[in-house]
Amino acid sequence: MKSQNLALTISIFFSLIILLSSCGNQDAKDALNQEEVQKMEAEFSTFIKEVEGTLDGLYKNSSLAAWNAYNSGKDQDFAISEEADIALNNYLANKEVFEKLKEFKESGLIQDTDLNRMLLLSYNAFLGCQIDTAKLNAVTLLSSDISKRFQNFRAKVDGKVLTDNDIENILATSKDSKKLEKTWLAHKEIGNLVAEDLIELVKMRNEVAKEIGFKNYHEMSLTLSEQDPEAILKLFDELDNLTRDSFKQLMDEMNDVIAKQCNIKPEELMPWHYQNRYFQEAPKIYSVDLDKYYKGKDLVELTKNYYASIAMPVDDIIAKSDLFEKQGKSQHAFCFDIDRSGDVRVLCNVRPEEKWMNTMLHEFGHGVYFKYVDMQMPWSFRTPAHTFTTEAIAMLFGRFAANPTWIKDLLGVPEAEVEKISETCSKILRLQQLVFSRWSQVMYRFEKSLYENPDQDLNKLWWDLVEQYQMIKRPAGRNSPDWATKMHIASSPCYYHNYHLGELLASQLYYTIKDKVLGKPDQKEVSFYNEPKVGEFLIGTFFGPGAKYYWDDKIEKSTGEKLTPKYYAKQFVE
Repeated sequence: MKSQNLALTISIFFSLIILLSSCGNQDAKDALNQEEVQKMEAEFSTFIKEVEGTLDGLYKNSSLAAWNAYNSGKDQDFAISEEADIALNNYLANKEVFEKLKEFKESGLIQDTDLNRMLLLSYNAFLGCQIDTAKLNAVTLLSSDISKRFQNFRAKVDGKVLTDNDIENILATSKDSKKLEKTWLAHKEIGNLVAEDLIELVKMRNEVAKEIGFKNYHEMSLTLSEQDPEAILKLFDELDNLTRDSFKQLMDEMNDVIAKQCNIKPEELMPWHYQNRYFQEAPKIYSVDLDKYYKGKDLVELTKNYYASIAMPVDDIIAKSDLFEKQGKSQHAFCFDIDRSGDVRVLCNVRPEEKWMNTMLHEFGHGVYFKYVDMQMPWSFRTPAHTFTTEAIAMLFGRFAANPTWIKDLLGVPEAEVEKISETCSKILRLQQLVFSRWSQVMYRFEKSLYENPDQDLNKLWWDLVEQYQMIKRPAGRNSPDWATKMHIASSPCYYHNYHLGELLASQLYYTIKDKVLGKPDQKEVSFYNEPKVGEFLIGTFFGPGAKYYWDDKIEKSTGEKLTPKYYAKQFVE
């Protein structure tokens, strides 16, 4: 019995020695690992400051040159812009910098949350350019050349030169089917001028993506912007199912109204009858004409007053912006964050109508996001969490142009009149959203398929998608590159789906602000006007952190939920 107890005591004694020894070894390992972590993080901090310092200057030069080119349309300004883009490309293609970033990433020793986030953002940015710079720069030059052709193109009808605004005005107001067709076809001529080179550009982009290790450029673009391509496809399938029946009902209503307006049968309706070039905006089928409220109004002053009322003044942005039409200038609308340090500018072609009020609120929505990011953060963080999160803010504010409460608050329309138009305004906004939702399906699915197989019959693919999702007929026998007339495919590739994600988030933010920030859950419509709490919330919670957090984490921190379509459905579908 004693010998058994002695053996047990000896066994326990040696077990304790082994345990204490292993604990000591683990403590030593932990201390060593912590030293390695601190050393690597210190090295990375020094390295990334140098990288960001270089990127800061190159990015500013590129943005400023693009601003000048889009404003003038001059060859010399486009040449300067190309040179600036090439300089930025060349640095992002730097093998030594990328290999060092890769080394930091694979070490697993960058454990500080902020440093690790900076590493991921920088790694993704450089990964997308890890090919021969000659190929990268060839893409830049061809893309710039196509963009220049778009910018300088003006449609001609019966010998008269028309701007995009002129085209849109004719399509929106004329009831003459022959005139509508002629105008629509004149605009489509740009497709023949760029289609061949655009296909070549798509193939060049795919070559870049494949060399880096992706199936195609579409997959690469989404992945490197922290989006899962399969999840995006699943979401768009869900949105298709969510909106299809409601849109079909509205389509029947639109067809009846537009056919009567044009004195034709519904079955005779063609794409040029839907009041804009792509049927991406809602046609005017209701009795309320919102344009009349903006006629003769100063849209710049309205924009300035509105944003000031919600504690986000934009006077400095307006002072540097270019907001009206001129020869050679891009006919689109953009917001430029020139330097990630507060130099923010907007390009518009304003006319006193609801569409441009929407656009001004939209672009200055981008502007306040860029302006109010916390400038004390590292350069990598001084940008939106994702491109679609800034689209969400732009769309949140752009929608107010058709909001009856906003119209009352900003334009001084009498309460009695607002009550009369309120229900119709809600219908207009719902129609706008559903029309755009179906159009975004076309763009997203076309680009996805385009990059999967650029050699397929793209003219047919385009109209197959238009018929399926927008439910309008292709012109009989038409076999032209109408897909190539949409500038985004050349200048903002694989971007369009972000607009729809932005719409989802805009609704999510709208209800968060209305119900939680302003405490008005029972109020159907709010305009945010004269509510400084709105600016305080957005700056403190949404704008300030910039790209410090992964986009879905940022959304959850701001709204209490991950991105969800349920608020969009609540606002526009149900």
